[in-house]
Amino acid sequence: MNIIIYTLVILTIFYLILKFISNISSKKISKSLRILLIIGLIILAILFAIGGRFLLTLPLTLASLALLKLKGLSIFQLISLFRLLQTLRRSGRFSFNKSNSNNLSSISVSEAYKILNLDQNKKITKDDVNKAYIKIQKKIHPDISPETSRLSSIVNEAKDIVLNDIS
Repeated sequence: MNIIIYTLVILTIFYLILKFISNISSKKISKSLRILLIIGLIILAILFAIGGRFLLTLPLTLASLALLKLKGLSIFQLISLFRLLQTLRRSGRFSFNKSNSNNLSSISVSEAYKILNLDQNKKITKDDVNKAYIKIQKKIHPDISPETSRLSSIVNEAKDIVLNDIS
């Protein structure tokens, strides 16, 4: 008899929770779930660290960092932006010095393909170039962060070079 009562109570609570969730906007639900996941993963990482299981804390910490967003950018987007900056710095096209703003010399065709993460050996359409360009510009547009205006102009130049190359 107790099992039937417990089952009815649990099902009633479950029904009320689902009814409450159906009335909430999806943005609020996703934001709340993100916060709960971050807090839960951090708590688990701390508990594993206290228990001496340091190897288990690393994946939990990385998973919680992936859920964080900094100025509209996730950790994965920041890593890909960092890789783009390193490619440009190695080629001498980008420097963090404000005084050295004339380092926007012409980009070679192979560098332009690398900047846009396109394979030069494959058949590429204008649509592919525009998709790659938009994907990168969403991360580095000067409206998002004023510090990336020079980087954005380099990506613009790379797009023009690739479009000229395929036409």
